[in-house]
Amino acid sequence: MNARDAVADMYKVNRNVIFTGNGYSAEWPVEAEKRGLSNLNTTPKALKTWSGEKNKATFEELGIFSRDETEARAEVMYEAYNTTLSVEANTMVDMIRTGILPACAKDIAMYKDAQALAGGRAKTYEAISTETEKLAAMLKAVPHDMVAEADYLCNTVKAQMAEVRKLVDEAEGLIDAGLYPYPTYEAMLYHHHH
Repeated sequence: MNARDAVADMYKVNRNVIFTGNGYSAEWPVEAEKRGLSNLNTTPKALKTWSGEKNKATFEELGIFSRDETEARAEVMYEAYNTTLSVEANTMVDMIRTGILPACAKDIAMYKDAQALAGGRAKTYEAISTETEKLAAMLKAVPHDMVAEADYLCNTVKAQMAEVRKLVDEAEGLIDAGLYPYPTYEAMLYHHHH
C-alpha cells in the first residue's frame, strides 16, 4: 500500500493512544480508562509492565533484548529507583531532626511568656516530630526484595513523605524567619531582589 494509506491504516489501529489534552491532569486517567489504556503513573507500575512476559517476548522476537537483558535492565532501573527514593527519605528525616525540629523548639520557646500568641505552633511542631518518626520507622521496615521494595517505597514511604512535607511547609510559615534553617521558597524565588 502507498505511504498515505499505510499511515491512515496505522492511525485507525492506534488512534486510541492519541490524546491532545493535559496528560498530567485528572482528566487523563479517566480518558485512558475509557479507551482501555494502561495508566502507569508510578515507576514500579511502569517497570512491571516494561519487564512483563509480553514485552520480553516482543523484545526478543524483534532482536532488541534477550530475556536476560530485559530482566537485567529492569533490575538496574529498580535499583536506581529504590536507591533514589531511600536517599531522599533518609535525607528528609535527617534535615528535620537536625534543622527543622531544633528551629521549632527555639521558636516555641519564644512564646513561653505569651502562649496566647503561639497559635497552633505546638500542635504543628509536635505533629512534625511524630510523623517524621513514623517515616524513620517505615525506612527500617523496607522489604529486601527489589520489586517489593519499590512498591513499598512508592505506596507507603512516599505517602508519608508527603504528609511530613505538608507539616513542614506549614511550619515554614510559622517559625521565626531568623530561625528557619533552610532557604524558604520566597528566598529561593526572590533572593536576587534582596
